[in-house]
Amino acid sequence: MSTRGTNFLYKWISSNIPATVGADIISVAELTQKLFADAKALGINSVEIEEDTGSVYEAILDVIVHHDAGVAD
Repeated sequence: MSTRGTNFLYKWISSNIPATVGADIISVAELTQKLFADAKALGINSVEIEEDTGSVYEAILDVIVHHDAGVAD
């Protein structure tokens, strides 16, 4: 289990997901690649992040979709 990986994921998402990003496959894929690149620079590998959280792609997509749903309210 990696608390470090989980903490990195959630801090990264809160700092790097722009409010205007769309939930299209290209945007989410690009954000996922950026997250992994930033993690690698800190010595955190993808396994360390995904072992507790599951798919990073799905986590980012979920944040975007739920943010968009909140805006519509």
